[in-house]
Amino acid sequence: MTTNPQIQCSEVHAVIDGLRSKYVKLPRDREFRTHLDRLIKRDDTGRQIAAPVVFTSTGETRGIALVDGAGGGKTSLVDHALREHPALQTTEAGRMPWLGVRVPSPATLKSLGLEILRQAGYPEARGLRHAWEIWTQVRYRLQLLGTVVLWIDEAHDLFRNGSAREIEDILKTLKSLMQGEGAVIVILTGIETLWQIASYDDQVKRRYSRIELPSVTMAGDEKILWKLIETFSAQAKLAAPEKNDLVARLIHAGRARFGRCIEQIINSIEVALHEGASSLEIEHFARSFDMQEGCAPGENIFRSPRWSQIDVDAPRRA
Repeated sequence: MTTNPQIQCSEVHAVIDGLRSKYVKLPRDREFRTHLDRLIKRDDTGRQIAAPVVFTSTGETRGIALVDGAGGGKTSLVDHALREHPALQTTEAGRMPWLGVRVPSPATLKSLGLEILRQAGYPEARGLRHAWEIWTQVRYRLQLLGTVVLWIDEAHDLFRNGSAREIEDILKTLKSLMQGEGAVIVILTGIETLWQIASYDDQVKRRYSRIELPSVTMAGDEKILWKLIETFSAQAKLAAPEKNDLVARLIHAGRARFGRCIEQIINSIEVALHEGASSLEIEHFARSFDMQEGCAPGENIFRSPRWSQIDVDAPRRA
């Protein structure tokens, strides 16, 4: 353990930044890639190219709606898939085969259109006042950039407080981007309510294939989570903790969401490193959970003998 706190702190940050930058591939990555690949065109040799598959004589494309609970890792999954897909890469100036935006606040049709234009490098966007003007420019800009995929993250926010008329307008606008010359593949990601609201009519169900990421379970995910604990500990130069029921507690604390479980592991390693520990212990998980959740005494998943009975989403009393 170094005697220089400043050096120690910088080393800890470097280790944690390195762990947070890692991407863990899972079977769900293959599932998403399968959905995406069927929407991207192939040339005569079978090689995928930067163009969408057209499903109708009127030039309609299709989309994907991916849903998962908060902290499930859906944003990282889609971002990694689009960054790695060979048909969606380019070094050509003025080309953008895929474009990703997060729904802004306030979440309206106009604000989303303006955010797409901003990400697409359209500096005059703020001068547009009407929704139809904004979305006319969105369509033109995407076509100019050769955009194949438009990804809208946190898409459930678009539908959360809208009236039936506003929801219909949003769906019609997205539908228009998937028709005719310059049509794009639309990917929507959000929590479970996204599909419940967005699929209120059969046309939406027909246009979007649905992926619902599964919850993390002991039966299906214990091995990979324990392997990650061991691997991340080793990369941080810490001995791995005793296994016991740690993974089961981790899954419960992480609401059975993969992204939350990963975050909990890394945060616990950060606690251990700041304490100058030589090994990762369950108490580091407990302290990390305390900092994140503000637990009442006896309500910490990593300390309580009745941890499986604790409702992790109940209001906390510190």
